[in-house]
Amino acid sequence: MKKLASNLTFQVLTAIALGVLVGSLFPDFGAALKPIGDTFINLIKMLIAPIIFLTVVLGIGGMGDMKKVGRVGGKALLYFEIVTTLALVIGITAANLAKPGVGIDARASVATQSAAQAAEAAKYTSQAASGEGMNWVDFATHIVPHSVVGAFAEGEVLQVLLFAVLFGLAVSRIPAEYGQPLMKTFDRLSHAMFGVLALVMKLAPIGAFGGMAFTIGKYGLHTLLPLGKLMLVVYLTMFLFVFGVLNAIMRFYGLSLWRYLGFIKEEILLVLGTSSSESALPRMIDKLERYGCSRSVAGLVIPTGYSFNLDGTSIYLSIAAIFLAQAFNINLTLGQEISLIGILMLTSKGAAGVTGSGFIVLASTLAATRIIPVEGVALLLGVDRFMSEARAITNVIGNGVATLVIAKSENEFDEAKHQLALAGRDVPPELEPASLLPKVEKQVEERG
Repeated sequence: MKKLASNLTFQVLTAIALGVLVGSLFPDFGAALKPIGDTFINLIKMLIAPIIFLTVVLGIGGMGDMKKVGRVGGKALLYFEIVTTLALVIGITAANLAKPGVGIDARASVATQSAAQAAEAAKYTSQAASGEGMNWVDFATHIVPHSVVGAFAEGEVLQVLLFAVLFGLAVSRIPAEYGQPLMKTFDRLSHAMFGVLALVMKLAPIGAFGGMAFTIGKYGLHTLLPLGKLMLVVYLTMFLFVFGVLNAIMRFYGLSLWRYLGFIKEEILLVLGTSSSESALPRMIDKLERYGCSRSVAGLVIPTGYSFNLDGTSIYLSIAAIFLAQAFNINLTLGQEISLIGILMLTSKGAAGVTGSGFIVLASTLAATRIIPVEGVALLLGVDRFMSEARAITNVIGNGVATLVIAKSENEFDEAKHQLALAGRDVPPELEPASLLPKVEKQVEERG
């Protein structure tokens, strides 16, 4: 019993259950617990930039080949585009078959929204009208930071990733007498950062409790009833995507989806409790490295996927758009639905990292189509928080699968570490990330 109580999975599950209970019985108190969940997420965000930087620099230092870095990045982006496009198509198909919006009087429903909900919907409508969240050019240029310090201070994942790749390549090319001591220092710092992460994760149950209590307390389970069919379609579609599409991809590469999910169960529960996929980002890099992926691949693919590989978000946005069209009794043609997919392929990337990005992307997409009324987003305000968990969990699972696929295709997957991870045994020193140092030192000496 004592061993069970000290298990993080058990602790987070218990915290989530207590959060639901507190939010249901004491809604005002539960809503007031929002700072607890937010503070825990901020603790995680505090570590994201340095962990990504150190992981990527050490990985690239060991790889030492710009062509290989470019190949890994190119494969990842190609995979992201194919799978997210497939997710969009699946979402639109599911919405057309299930018809969750049929029978809803959208205009009457929007008219009866509360003043607070109307104001929030107006905010997203205004952002869509100004073009925020769908400017692909601005998104691309934003990847290059104005300053390195600013990128770290603001937690801009892609900017930190770009600098880390360039820094890692530079370190691998400097003389050995400078490169080796630097890489050894970075390796020690990396272990220290993951040590800090381990300390922060002890607070995960508290963060999950606060996040879940806030969600239930503020929005209430009663808000699910009017749009229950929409939620059911979204959850079932994401379930089928994970256990259909992602399972098929894993099997093709000789991997088990079930074993992978069992290995990252703590990260899945953490995302469920906090409704934030970012809360699992640093741990996913560490977990996938322990699962067999090389440090360089995990460090490159996971952070990039958080902006470009949003499978859950893609499914939700496509279903939500069709739902609103059905609610407003708008019959979309095949050509209009194909155009919708094309717009979502761009807008879903352009709003990455923006607060409230789900609504901004949806509002921007509706504004771009000029067919579905943008004010329709007000219909989704009450249930969006309850669907954010499904989006975030699917995004996390999808990014892990992408990392495994790229690692396998690049022969950067260590089967010995993989088997040890499946057996639940500690990784021996010779297979720890520190074992990269001899490889790094050899690369530096060859280029020195």
